[in-house]
Amino acid sequence: MRLLVVLLIIFAAIVSFSFWTNHMLRESAGEMLQKIEQIEQGLENNQWEQARTGTDELEETWDKKANWWPTVLDHQEIDNIEFSMAKTREYINTENAPLSWGQLSELKLMIGHIPEKESLNLKNLF
Repeated sequence: MRLLVVLLIIFAAIVSFSFWTNHMLRESAGEMLQKIEQIEQGLENNQWEQARTGTDELEETWDKKANWWPTVLDHQEIDNIEFSMAKTREYINTENAPLSWGQLSELKLMIGHIPEKESLNLKNLF
């Protein structure tokens, strides 16, 4: 009986940690997606300085809010996001609108997909 109680406590701890992790992923991803929208607004209005500022803010948010992501995510995904951010920064610095839009779209998809992919649900379990 004692073993059953210990196993139930361990299971509850794992499930609780999973929900907490997913909540934190959603929160930090949401903040980064807001920064991407700010960059897109700068591009829509052809305000490159606003887009550059938004890119700097996105990178700061990434450094502050997502520094723990490698502990729960695949490192390849983290690398892909960082590569995409670097490309976005350079496209915006050279004021290349089509490539900036394309890279922002890719970045938005990669960041938005992570909380969904890591959530605790039947689809991800099987």
